[in-house]
Amino acid sequence: MIIMFSYETVSEAVDDLSRRGYVEDFIVNDDCIYCKQNETRLNPKEFVIDEYYRFEGDSDPADETIVYAISSIHKPLKGILVNAYGVYADSLSDELVEKLTVRK
Repeated sequence: MIIMFSYETVSEAVDDLSRRGYVEDFIVNDDCIYCKQNETRLNPKEFVIDEYYRFEGDSDPADETIVYAISSIHKPLKGILVNAYGVYADSLSDELVEKLTVRK
């Protein structure tokens, strides 16, 4: 069960998640998420999405962002991935796109 909090802004969500132990910064990288701080790659089977928060832009609904709180399954690693809504990059694996797809 995912427990969701309520945040007004992306920065508010990131700040609170950081205080709650999500301290690594993840980026999307082809078929995995990547943490530059410790050079760790996690494929979709190696992480879980604990929480996610969707934000719409004030002036343009197309300016949407999702903040993911992510935990490694096999390592003591928790972090945040901030990504534009909709993972559409052609270079991403189908498995990673499926893992990061948030359904309404």
